[in-house]
Amino acid sequence: MVFTACKSNSEDNKTVSIKDDVMFLADDKLQGRQTGTDGELAAADYIAKRFENIGLSTKGPDGYFQTFSFKPKTDPHQTVNYTVKDGDSTITGTNVIGFIDNKAENTIIIGAHYDHLGYGAEGSLYRGEASEIHNGADDNASGVAVMLSLAKKLKKKNKGNNYLFIAFSGEEMGLLGSNYFTKKPTIALSNANYMINMDMVGRLKENNTLAVYGVGTSPIFKQVVKANNSKFKIIENQSGVGPSDHTSFYNSEIPVLHFFTGQHEDYHKPSDDSKKLNYKGMSLISTYIFDIISDLDDNGKMPFRTTKNESEDVPRFKVGLGVIPDYLFDGKGMRIDGISEDKPAQKANLQRGDIVIKLGDSVVTDMMSYMRALSAFDTGDTTKVIVKRGNDEVEAEIGF
Repeated sequence: MVFTACKSNSEDNKTVSIKDDVMFLADDKLQGRQTGTDGELAAADYIAKRFENIGLSTKGPDGYFQTFSFKPKTDPHQTVNYTVKDGDSTITGTNVIGFIDNKAENTIIIGAHYDHLGYGAEGSLYRGEASEIHNGADDNASGVAVMLSLAKKLKKKNKGNNYLFIAFSGEEMGLLGSNYFTKKPTIALSNANYMINMDMVGRLKENNTLAVYGVGTSPIFKQVVKANNSKFKIIENQSGVGPSDHTSFYNSEIPVLHFFTGQHEDYHKPSDDSKKLNYKGMSLISTYIFDIISDLDDNGKMPFRTTKNESEDVPRFKVGLGVIPDYLFDGKGMRIDGISEDKPAQKANLQRGDIVIKLGDSVVTDMMSYMRALSAFDTGDTTKVIVKRGNDEVEAEIGF
């Protein structure tokens, strides 16, 4: 399956906008870009042609492409087997890799995954009877579009480092493309300065809240993230470990920064469409990341620091409210950003925007205290929940 990808080399590359890139990648014709499908290959072809038009040189084993074959895991704890022969269960993913060679000693890696869930692969939160295309506009056509805008900016101006751009395949199946690249890199990872990852950067809210993860992975990151910010309410996270491709590079002892505009009720559903994205916000994020890169370009090689894996402290629980938390909320309590159908929160008439301040006997002050409170309950239990709704406090009964 082949689609017309983008403007010819002779045309002005400026005419391809962030929105244009999202509209192509999140179109129904690509059928959700599930790893190894014709739709994902069409997306890979598009990204490669965009790289070419921007002026990036090839840096994959096969032009812009790096393919890897694997068998899907049947046990979530097993290691992925990349060394497989073609067979009924074998899937081939394709990383797309472009390079700006400034003849510098070090290289900055800038990445975003471009695969998604097809018609509703494992990980889909859609509960409709018929399968529907999951276009993944925010997750993660948004990150790819911002990566391409950065490639255009960096091709024209910055010379302090080399720049390697990677559109990763297989992220939704377990960070497979980024993991494979770190095992089979097309540059010397010892010369990798740091890695920037963009995953779900298309839903900047009115308060301009932007999460930046990994600020603890190199000593200067926290200062540079703050110094270059004039537009955003930044939520910082120290850890270099998270559910996206930067984790693969952190595990290779490379400093990382990951940008994220927050969870939402369309996450992993067919409703994650291009019309819902904040394109002005994406442009602001692109400029902000470019400013950070520019600021760091005369600082030489970034030293790596290990960070605490905050996910190791997360309490385990058997039940849930059936809500999407607002992970960027920094007030007291846990703010609800979405309600799942036919789950305890909906049955208790909780609403989007409610702030959970007490669950059972436990006061909820943040996400961690909310999860601790939730871990005390089992299926069949009932308890009281108190939420702040506007200026009022509302009490409801929850049945798990």
